[in-house]
Amino acid sequence: MVGDRSSLTDLKLALVHEWLTPKATGGSELVVQEILQWLDADLFALIDFESRNPNSYLFNRQIGTTFLQHFPFAEQGVQKYLPFLPLAIEQLDLRAYDVILSSSHVAAKGVLTGSHQLHVCYCHAPMRYAWDLTFDYLNSSRAGKGLPGILTRYLLHRLRQWDVLTANRVDYFIANSRHTARRIWRCYRRPAEVIYPPVHTDRFPFVTQKQDFYVTVSRLVSYKKIDLIVRAFNQLGRSLVVIGEGPELESIRRIAQPNVQVLGWQPHEVMAQYMAQAKAFVYAAYEDFGIAPVEAQACGTPVIAFGAGGTLETVRDIRQHPEKGTGVLFQQQTEAEVMQAVEVFESYESQFQPDLLRSHAGIFNPQIFQERYLAFLERCYQEFRTNSLA
Repeated sequence: MVGDRSSLTDLKLALVHEWLTPKATGGSELVVQEILQWLDADLFALIDFESRNPNSYLFNRQIGTTFLQHFPFAEQGVQKYLPFLPLAIEQLDLRAYDVILSSSHVAAKGVLTGSHQLHVCYCHAPMRYAWDLTFDYLNSSRAGKGLPGILTRYLLHRLRQWDVLTANRVDYFIANSRHTARRIWRCYRRPAEVIYPPVHTDRFPFVTQKQDFYVTVSRLVSYKKIDLIVRAFNQLGRSLVVIGEGPELESIRRIAQPNVQVLGWQPHEVMAQYMAQAKAFVYAAYEDFGIAPVEAQACGTPVIAFGAGGTLETVRDIRQHPEKGTGVLFQQQTEAEVMQAVEVFESYESQFQPDLLRSHAGIFNPQIFQERYLAFLERCYQEFRTNSLA
């Protein structure tokens, strides 16, 4: 339960997330896992294939789901049923709960609630398909071209309308970064409290003596720009290790030159060792927060990253912060920018202090997340109760 926060202890809590599958292991899932460690909440999701996984913290847990649970191939990605997500999330019956907590990056915040219920949303991002990734989605999908493309554009237009509408179902927003808070204001005109997600830095080894290779760890999907990193290192001739799985795995293996090792999925222990021993971690994605660069810094490993979105809040460019720099930021997602950033890093390499990087990563530890999340939830409930009695 909520420890000494007595006003919340006797309340019935529901936690709503988008999907729970063995392949869903990103930052939003880490937030759900962390919340469930110290809040006694019933869990709901569009689909759940994780509670049957013996190695999961959710094994044998009762989880409420929607009709999408029974759709073909839902376990491989419910995103293929994008038009049904609004309808599905609205079918979750949460009338018995006092407080609704949503962990949302697509549709979770859209659950139906009553005036007697407090709804606090931890927003990882406004719905990416409908906003930032609209044109990526259209350009990469057959459904985005020709006559089907007109229908797809109309669908995305309606999703944007639904997404804005459902922001009114949330009483209080939490954002995972200042960048996300600005996006919430842009899309919904709602303020958001910034609480950085938990990063388990203690699960990563701290290594001061680095080896002569670079590393990147990521899901291999288009917006992560792993192909961009590989092409840049093909030209540089520097040793690069790529760890991760996803639909772009084979295409990345095809373009990789001998100096680039594409290892695919690796167990956490193996991945963490590569991250700790690498001379630098390379990251080209535009993320709302981005946990991987923080994990690299926990290893004492500097970060070479695209300087936009969440990385501006987690990585300090050594050129602007000579005494406490944790990496090098580049300004455009191009091969030339990545190559130049690697060369800049190598000119500053001796100035990075691994212990300082480890210390910087510590400001994102789970204890700080827990304290800030629970304190904010308590304030929200007290204000909500006061307004209800007015």
